[in-house]
Amino acid sequence: MSRDLIIAGNWKMNTTPTTGEDLVTAIDERLSSMPPENLPQIVLCPPATHLARLASMTTRHPFQFGAQNVHWAESGAFTGELAPSMILAAGASWAIIGHSERRRYFGETDETVRKRAERALAAGLRPIVCIGETLEERQAGATFDVLRRQLKVGLEGLTLTGKGGLVIAYEPVWAIGTGVNATAGQAEEAHRFIRDRIAEMWNSEIASGTSILYGGSVTDQNASELLACPDVDGALVGGASLKVDQFAGIIAATGAK
Repeated sequence: MSRDLIIAGNWKMNTTPTTGEDLVTAIDERLSSMPPENLPQIVLCPPATHLARLASMTTRHPFQFGAQNVHWAESGAFTGELAPSMILAAGASWAIIGHSERRRYFGETDETVRKRAERALAAGLRPIVCIGETLEERQAGATFDVLRRQLKVGLEGLTLTGKGGLVIAYEPVWAIGTGVNATAGQAEEAHRFIRDRIAEMWNSEIASGTSILYGGSVTDQNASELLACPDVDGALVGGASLKVDQFAGIIAATGAK
């Protein structure tokens, strides 16, 4: 089974509606020189305050849009959260779940990741579920134990379909925003481990069809090497997604995939 090739830009808490619109326009113009058939799926995840405005823009390239979080309830007393129906109504079809910053600063757990992912799938959103180890866990040789736990607790019991369904992003926490990315060998090793675990939890067909993205200081300088790895199916890009030339360079690096 073939896999979706995806470049997702996580804008985090950056841009205003106006500067976000300018960024989308600039990315769209920058991509106009690239053959459409060579472009991956491009998912832009701006702050929720201007998601609807950006998703309604007329662009040359059919960008897809996503939220940076999603709640497991359809409505209720959950101040600051977004229901799946709100995200869909804003024109988005994706949601990032369990990003390391949500885990570190806002109490996200493997259990809440599962609840969010289950609800997102049921509502018709495509979740990008983030997993990854800290520097201390890697230095302790616990990388695979951490990934195994995050997959088991965060995904067990969900209905996965492979291609076109839930996406996993491996983001080693020690590489996020630090300028230090995992080597191609480290990324491939982790991605292969994740795919093998998916095969164990579901089956080999679903594992072979599930896209696994790499996230962690991805730039136009290291994207080609990372994307050349057999089990790396794209990237979840942070800071570089706010820089037009860098983001376009990362997208262009998928051409040889």
